Order: sequence, then structure tokens, then C-alpha cells
Amino acid sequence: MENNEYDFIIVGSGAGGATVAFELTKKGNKVLILERGDDIKNVGTFYDILNFYDCNRYTKIPKKSNEGVIIYRTFMAGGTTEVATGNAVRCFEKEFKEKGIDLRHEFDEAEKELKIKPSSNEIQSEGSQAVYKAAKSLGYKMEPMPKVIDEEKCINCGMCIFGCAQRAKWTAKDFLQKAVDLGAEIKYRSKVEEVIIDKNKAIGVKGKNNQDIFEYNAGKIILAAGGLGTPIILLNSKLNNPEIGENLYIDTFVNIYGLTESVSQANEPPMEFVDTEFHRDKGFILSTFINRQRMIRFIEAGTKGMRLPTNRLIGMMCKIADTPKGKVYRDGRISKTVSKEDQEKLKEGIRISKEILEKAGADKNHFIISNPQGAHPGGTAALGKVVNKNLKTEIDNLYICDASIFHNSPGMPPILTIIALAKRLAKQLG
Repeated sequence: MENNEYDFIIVGSGAGGATVAFELTKKGNKVLILERGDDIKNVGTFYDILNFYDCNRYTKIPKKSNEGVIIYRTFMAGGTTEVATGNAVRCFEKEFKEKGIDLRHEFDEAEKELKIKPSSNEIQSEGSQAVYKAAKSLGYKMEPMPKVIDEEKCINCGMCIFGCAQRAKWTAKDFLQKAVDLGAEIKYRSKVEEVIIDKNKAIGVKGKNNQDIFEYNAGKIILAAGGLGTPIILLNSKLNNPEIGENLYIDTFVNIYGLTESVSQANEPPMEFVDTEFHRDKGFILSTFINRQRMIRFIEAGTKGMRLPTNRLIGMMCKIADTPKGKVYRDGRISKTVSKEDQEKLKEGIRISKEILEKAGADKNHFIISNPQGAHPGGTAALGKVVNKNLKTEIDNLYICDASIFHNSPGMPPILTIIALAKRLAKQLG
């Protein structure tokens, strides 16, 4: 059993963990990062993702809730940022400010540092441009998506969700490497199971690396294990708060596929365009999107999805701010269904998507709709219920910095907001 002293232990190396590690290390703190996954080098193909997506050991099907809803997440250096599509938008800025968390300066700082800019026609496919023009002609407010992609490195392979072999998009591994260069330590394959608490004060963590038990001590502990991982650690640590693990949302989405005579969206980073005009009133956004790999379409839509010819495929994603009524249990089980309210949001988004896709040239008789899925779980250690405005729990020296602290589903890409929260927390903790 190891027993070392650090200023900070950070659990998780995704958007929250890597950012706060980098910011704290810059100030000369002794930082230890514990990552459950590995530092994966081989990315970019379907077979690669079997090494880092949270999948069933035998079927290789992604993790599902008890009710059968697919929930995507990864175990790897950089977390889910490694398989995101490079989107970088502000979400919950107003809502957080109303709760005492002003992120304006942190958003500005992150946007400058990450060099965020709208996607351009240099990486947009003919198919997504057709969808964009169709949407505009119908009076919808679709615009280029803000991205953190180096367009000079991007080869338009459309494989972002498998990891980028060209390193064309920003991921949390960029901040992680900078933290390590400045002296932070990182230990991979290290699954933290609980926080060590003494007299209402967090003093360290316990866990396993393969079969070896580890224990590390630190002045402060920051959990950034994500909306599914963080609540399990809290529950194992026996915090007496009934809200832990409750209020789960997953940013539920469906993909709507259409067939054209000749154009497709295969050769571009997904989600090149976005329409947010329905977000506030109707609870969903629309974005150009297809899964270009047939096996992923099989997972989400069965044999009909797998058989779709990729070179004639255009599509849209309808992502909703879903009802935060799911639950994460201590043993890792998840309860999450699609409520009637959520079904109505999806229904309206699907209707508009079909209208746009048909205008863009899709055959109205051959639409395929995926099963509901989710990729941004959160809400399970919510602000005002489990953490205060400083992201501190009821336990002294124990903080949380990931999507689990979101009080509701944003229904939008959350990575930039998590980065801003991490920058703010680092400034507070120094």
C-alpha cells in the first residue's frame, strides 16, 4: 500500500480534471491525477474504441440503463473529450450566474486559449452544406458550430467519435500533458473507490490498480470522475446526503437519417451546423450529424441503420434537455428512461429534422430514426443539493468538478462550461 502526500488529488482526467490539474500545477502545487483508464495511443477506428468505451465485456454493446437506454462514456486519458466532436459552446452561463457562479471571465479565457471559431467550408461536407441551405430556406436559424479543431490538420475522415489520430481537435489530453510537463503526477489504471474521511474532513483516497490496493493522502480532493463515476465514489464514502446519485440526466438524443441520390455527410467532423432556436422554449437543439461507421449505426438503429449506404447518407441529431429523474446506484447500475415529456420533445425535433432533410434532397419514404441515446450524463451531485457555489461538498476539503454538479440537463455540449468551472475552482483553491 502506497501512502504519499500531495497538495491536491484529482480523480479523473477529462475536461474538469485535466483543466483544474493544469491550472493548479501552474501555481506550483503538488498534484496527483488518478485516471481509471489508460493513456490510449491507438484511436480512430471502430476496433480501437473497444479498448476505451464503457462496453459490455462480451457483446461490446455500450453501457445501458436498466431500461435499455444507451449511455456513451469512456475510460481513458482525456475522458470523453477524446471522442467528442470538437464542439465548444457556452451553456448555463446565465443560470450559473443566478446561482452565484459568474463564469464570464473563465469563458473568455478558455475561448481564447482553445482558439474556438465557427466551422468553415474547409471542413464541411457537401451533404451538411445542403442541409444548412435547406434549413435556411425554410426559415430555420441554423449556423456553423463553434469548434476547437485545427482545420489544417483535419483530414475530414468523419471519425471524431473514435478518437482523432491526427490530433486535429482539442482534447483534455492537451491540458493533461501540460500539467505533467509542469510536474504533476498521473497514475493510470487507478480506479478510486472511496474518499478517506476523518472527522468530516477529506484526507485522501483509496482504490485499486488492477489487484493492488492503493491509498494516497492530500490536503484537498477534487472528484472529476463524471456524472456516473463521481456519485459512486461519494456513495462508497458514505456521505449522508440522499441527493447523491439522484437527478441523473444524459442529454438524450436521437439521430435522423435520410438517403439522397448522391451527396453525403461522411467526410467531415460531425455536427458542423447547429440550430439552437428551440432550446429555451421547446428544450432541444438540432445539428447536422451522421454516424459514418456501419457498426455504430447497427448499435443505435439495428440492421436498417447498418444497411444504409454511407455515401448517400445525410442526417441530423435532435438533442434534448431531458428530465433529470434518473439514478446512479452504488453498485454501478443506472436507472434512466425516456419520459413522456422527453418523448414529446424528440417527436417535435424529429418532425422538423425530417422537413429539413427532405428539403435537402432526402427521400421522404426512407427515413431511419435511431433509438434514444445519451452521451453527457450529469446532475448526480447537483449544485445546491450536493455542492455549494464553490463546488465544495458537506465534507471539508472535498470538491467536485464535472457534469455531476449541473443542476439540470443543458441539452447542449457541456465541455466548454466544465472547463470554465474548473478554471474558476482552481482560482479559488490556489
